[in-house]
Amino acid sequence: MRGKRVKAKIHVTLKQGILDPQGKAIEQALATLGYTSARNVRVGKYLELDLNEPKDKAEAQVKAMCEKLLANTIIEDYRYELS
Repeated sequence: MRGKRVKAKIHVTLKQGILDPQGKAIEQALATLGYTSARNVRVGKYLELDLNEPKDKAEAQVKAMCEKLLANTIIEDYRYELS
């Protein structure tokens, strides 16, 4: 039996201490535009997906998806919320 739809919101970011060249480029561009107070810009990715599973099964699937594909757990952290 299928459960009701569960929405997963996933945030993936580089771990602290990992160089973020894209964030650095954005920080420099912001400074060029006059936003000189912006510091330590970090770039990540945000994903949303729907699962037709009960919440406990959906949570296990989202964790597996993050570990296997959506995040490089050597250099990235991830967090998610289900609703």
